[in-house]
Amino acid sequence: MAEHQHANDKNSLSLWGAVSMGTGVMIGAGIFALTGQIAELAGTWFPLAFFVAAVVAGFSAYSYVKMAQIYPSAGGIAMFLKKAYGRGLMTGACALLMYFSMVINESLVARTFGTYVLQIFDAKDAQWLIPALGVGLLCFAFFVNILSNKFIQTFSFATAFVKIAGLAVLAIGGLWATGWSFESVSVEPQDTGITSFLGAVALAILGYKGFTTITNSGGELKNANENVGLAIIWSISICVVLYVFVALAVGANLTIEEIVKAKDYSLAEASRPAFGQFGVWFTVGFAIIATVSGVIASVFAVSRMLAMLTSMQLVPHRHFKLPGNLQRHTLVYTVSIAILLTIFFDLSRIASLGAVFYIVMDICIHWGVLRHLREDVQAKAWVLITAINLDVVILIAFLSVKAQSDMLVVWISLIGLVLVFVAEKWFLKLHEYDEDDPHYSKETSSS
Repeated sequence: MAEHQHANDKNSLSLWGAVSMGTGVMIGAGIFALTGQIAELAGTWFPLAFFVAAVVAGFSAYSYVKMAQIYPSAGGIAMFLKKAYGRGLMTGACALLMYFSMVINESLVARTFGTYVLQIFDAKDAQWLIPALGVGLLCFAFFVNILSNKFIQTFSFATAFVKIAGLAVLAIGGLWATGWSFESVSVEPQDTGITSFLGAVALAILGYKGFTTITNSGGELKNANENVGLAIIWSISICVVLYVFVALAVGANLTIEEIVKAKDYSLAEASRPAFGQFGVWFTVGFAIIATVSGVIASVFAVSRMLAMLTSMQLVPHRHFKLPGNLQRHTLVYTVSIAILLTIFFDLSRIASLGAVFYIVMDICIHWGVLRHLREDVQAKAWVLITAINLDVVILIAFLSVKAQSDMLVVWISLIGLVLVFVAEKWFLKLHEYDEDDPHYSKETSSS
């Protein structure tokens, strides 16, 4: 079976192009929607939660960097898992967890878009508009994604710089307007235990997991063996500085109670004391740009990941007489799932599901490298073990917090995990790889 290759030419992506792509995906709902939820769990330590999450993301990035250095042309989580586990249950199930966590993130960004748009209008009682606007954004992302890859990449690169500049303005302006005061950020948080803080870190990790998209372009990146790692390091470094300073600015302008009350649009609310209504409009406009570009970039990446899984025959597929090739079909399926999640789940539950699925998948990546590929990729065991332990501790803490506040999320997460593994095992038992299977051809075939 030939490994899935990206459509772009080799050496077509520069180091800073990869950095802009990584930060473009990372900066989105992670900071716009999750700041309030993180503050609710971490209290006055919520800026620290973003920093600790960056440390965890740094350890997590180690496995991806090592894999990409040796297998840069086989970028993508599915291919990394296949190198570690072969075509089997772990590869299929864990790749699907990553796929669903990314689709969940698209729904999170879509609902964040709707939430911030409503801040422009006096429509706080019309909550049905939030999922409606989110669905509209996902449909727009679908139509953009059927355009040329070059247009999508150019659009993503341009908006990445806008996102970075906008967050910098919000952070510096917010702190300057309050005289660099940090009244809401205390070194002695009240009513914040270690378990609650680690639960906040689990959510904050969602703001960094976009670095994995950089590994997807290892085959197109110039000097990929070196630049994949550099791009990941630069992306995480840029984001942690922005996230921490934005969190400090929010804490300087709002109390924890005010942040939690406006948790779905806390950045817009934080700009009001410093800049008035103009600040709200600026923040909302910037949030719209960030969420729109984030959804487009995410849909672009995750639909291709599903196409890769389909080509590897690790998931069932039917064309349903849809026009176009396999990649177009996976685009339709991806957006359809994201729309359903956007309609039926709120921001808090969407984020929680995404965090659980991502952390479980991340543990499996590290274990696969430690158990099967450590010598091949020259990885240090202590780093891999540390990454696994950090993920396990944070996952347990997060589930403990959710068990006390929203047990339904815990049950949905656990049931979802079981269903993914059971369904994948059942599928692999019934389906052996077949190069002549018409359902997996890249061109349209009748179902």
